[in-house]
Amino acid sequence: MTMALLLTAAPPPRAPAVRHLGPNWYACVMGTAVVAAAGAVLPVPVPGLRTALAAVWALSLVLLVALLAARALHWAHHRDQARAHLLDPAVAPFYGCPSMALLAVGGGAPAVGRGWIGTGPAVALDAVLFTAGTAVGLAAAVAVPYLMAVRHRLTPRQATPAWLLPLVAPMVSAAVGPRLVPHLPAGQPRATLLFACFALFGLSLLATLLMLPLVFARLVTGGPLPLALTPTLFLVLGPLGQSTTAVGAFADVAPGVVPAPYDEGFGLLAVLYGVPVTGFALLWLCLAGAHVVRAHRRGMRFSMTWWSFTFPVGTCVTGAAALSRHTGLLAYDALTVLLYALLVTAWATAALHTVRGLLSGALLAAPGPAPSAPRPATARTRSGAGR
Repeated sequence: MTMALLLTAAPPPRAPAVRHLGPNWYACVMGTAVVAAAGAVLPVPVPGLRTALAAVWALSLVLLVALLAARALHWAHHRDQARAHLLDPAVAPFYGCPSMALLAVGGGAPAVGRGWIGTGPAVALDAVLFTAGTAVGLAAAVAVPYLMAVRHRLTPRQATPAWLLPLVAPMVSAAVGPRLVPHLPAGQPRATLLFACFALFGLSLLATLLMLPLVFARLVTGGPLPLALTPTLFLVLGPLGQSTTAVGAFADVAPGVVPAPYDEGFGLLAVLYGVPVTGFALLWLCLAGAHVVRAHRRGMRFSMTWWSFTFPVGTCVTGAAALSRHTGLLAYDALTVLLYALLVTAWATAALHTVRGLLSGALLAAPGPAPSAPRPATARTRSGAGR
């Protein structure tokens, strides 16, 4: 009898708190890191801002380390769930987030973290995270679309802006990589890194141009997204703002690294590409904002998709700042400040709700069953409703 009880008693699950911890949680790291990085390019001096930004960047580093540890536990003790995430078409695209989290924290180290840890350690940390983030991002850019094609069996009506996530990761590498160029030996090493970042820019841009029409067509022909997914419309701003940031970064470091006339070409690209793309980004911001207002009025509740309001808007801040540097127009200074105010508001809102959800345990609980679709109205039900 005792032996039978021992055989039938299942061992308690290990690390149960992280069983449902998906890759989308890296958005918290991305959103926090971009608050620090975007604040560093503000054109208006604010007393005490650098100290505050360094504290926010340090918080993003702590969050990254904690999340990497939690995800390691997830893979070690819940491989069945990890595999299910990869095979779930709604979750798999978020595997582009780990790369962007690594890159966002690394890119913020020389910009704001050096005041706390020193320039040398900041550059070394950036180099390590840039290398790791780029490798992970390239792997996701290949693996996730492959799974979408051969395993997920998707239909056009399932298209969401989250499909862009694995394709945007190389663009983040393209935007933060040029900061490492001046720290390399002059000559071939610097030029190689710059052109490698330019290749990553093209890789991500062309892939995004292939995917974005599917997302836009779904939105126009299939109607608004479900309430919980409506914030993901802001993800479209990511490749727009990040690509504008990238071409501005190329122009910043190209002189003396690549021969003429290519160095001047990067400067032209920063303006001729960045201005129209930023215009489209502002159009999409208004469109996405209108959808969010509609969803809020219809009862949209907090979910982790609210972090979509942070990192993409942050890339638009850095993109506007790049245009300000290369055009000298005060209008882009004003745009940078306005977008940063929106970013900070979005970050504070998402962070507050996330902390509440963690304390209550709701965010780490198993997802509930999908609600059943309402029955279509018939003549009988319509007539009965009026009785």
